[in-house]
Amino acid sequence: MNTSGSVVAVCQKTEPGLPKLKVDKIELIENHGISGDYHAGEFVRHRYLAKKDPTQPNLRQVLLVDTFILAEIAKQGIHLKPGMMGENVLVDGITLMALPIGTQLEIGETLLEVTEVRNPCYQLNEMHPDLLKAVTTKVDDEVCRNAGIMTRILKGGRIQSGDPVTVHSKSD
Repeated sequence: MNTSGSVVAVCQKTEPGLPKLKVDKIELIENHGISGDYHAGEFVRHRYLAKKDPTQPNLRQVLLVDTFILAEIAKQGIHLKPGMMGENVLVDGITLMALPIGTQLEIGETLLEVTEVRNPCYQLNEMHPDLLKAVTTKVDDEVCRNAGIMTRILKGGRIQSGDPVTVHSKSD
């Protein structure tokens, strides 16, 4: 597996919903989220999860998607631009879905930790009516998701297009 890549685009949005808007740079705040992004905060901001228990810690601070995911979706006739999957960071050169929970990613001056595989929801269909189906498949009765990874911020700082991305295994 490739352990280095680069940032293609960064996106954020102050209110919920898709798409996230492509911007020049984003500012990550340690253990909080992206400055000015709807999903930033001490406690979970995902609407469904917050409704269940608003006191859960926010472990879904930054969503990363890679260009391999967009290429797979394009094979199904769905062509997406940065931010349309709701991602904050679009990465090239690393297959993010292959990273185990706990893996750390150094992006520019920041450090993120993978907390979970993203469980995509129906909102993706606002971008294309078949997008949720395209990123959620079944293999041997097991649901496989191909919609990005959620991370928490271990070290804050700025991220912008062109920044290097380096994968650090849990044992590094």
